[in-house]
Amino acid sequence: MIDLLVAGGGPAGAATAIRAALAGLEVIVVEPREVPQDKACGEGIAGSAVDYLQRLGVSPAGRPFHGIRYLDAGHCVDARFRVGPGLGVRRTTLQESLHNRLASLGVPVLRDRVSVITQDLTSVTAAGITARYLAAADGLHSPIRRSLGLTGQPHLGALRSLGPLARLGPAAGEARSRIGLPTPAAVEVRRGLRRHYSVAPWSELVEVYWSPLGEAYVTPVADDLVGVAVLTSERGSFDSHLAAFPALQRRLAGAVPAGTVLGAGPLRQRVRGRVAGRVLLVGDAAGYVDALTGEGIAVALRTSAELVRCVERDDPAAYEAAWRRVSWECRFLTGSLLWARNRSLLAPRIVPAAAALPGVFAAIVNRLG
Repeated sequence: MIDLLVAGGGPAGAATAIRAALAGLEVIVVEPREVPQDKACGEGIAGSAVDYLQRLGVSPAGRPFHGIRYLDAGHCVDARFRVGPGLGVRRTTLQESLHNRLASLGVPVLRDRVSVITQDLTSVTAAGITARYLAAADGLHSPIRRSLGLTGQPHLGALRSLGPLARLGPAAGEARSRIGLPTPAAVEVRRGLRRHYSVAPWSELVEVYWSPLGEAYVTPVADDLVGVAVLTSERGSFDSHLAAFPALQRRLAGAVPAGTVLGAGPLRQRVRGRVAGRVLLVGDAAGYVDALTGEGIAVALRTSAELVRCVERDDPAAYEAAWRRVSWECRFLTGSLLWARNRSLLAPRIVPAAAALPGVFAAIVNRLG
């Protein structure tokens, strides 16, 4: 019997397996698709996440970026990183680097799919493999999460730390409405689309363009390539969405699209809990707020480290609290910004507020990074 079976070979699953192997645990990764797999994402990695990857022995090729720039029709404000640059890196490049590290550590990656899971008090079996624990890193729409009944609103016990409002039960929706917070039904369903362009990056920052339609992120990922990701609740093609950002459209005039448009969503994924017996959720499978702050990889890496610690200590029950502890700040800031983005009176004032309070904007950006 091995120590850890990891379902999913994306960044979260691969990083979990690498961390487990470095801790001396016996680990196997099960991934049904050929690696590397591309995905619609912003492809910007925070400096803290770059440092963590290096500690894992992973150094993907990419292009450094030194901060974040917010732009709308009348404002532009920069927030530069105070401690180390981030890294723009192709998703496929990142995944290939992680899998090369798995190979160097002798971690098996099997082409198989986890479907039926059985477990008892001491082990869990899936894909014909028995392990002490299973890490479910099977993505945003995790079939494992769904099969375990963990998809949906958090249960009451998991919400106690959120204050009196979380304990109102059926009255919570009405209470949230009275104080101006969006109820679950009122939250817009947001999706992402991404395309690369063969053009030299024109900025050493990640640029975020804002419009009534949504946000467009421009990430330099190579000396001759940028990724453009659009987040929106509106339906339509990538080109039709891009028209909502005329300044960006002008920047890309004459640039040759590189590759196809990829999509992802709905982005918001509510999860009842991250632990079901000896199965632990990690990465996007563990729940997702939005890509608005671009912290998905950083949170996945931090929480994967906590998962491995809990496996080492044979204490799966501690993982839920550990996951919340290391991810709460990002979830809070992302949720707060998304809440403001969904308010018709506040949304047009986000970039002007950042421009009026550049110190506050820089502090938030650096806190996230």
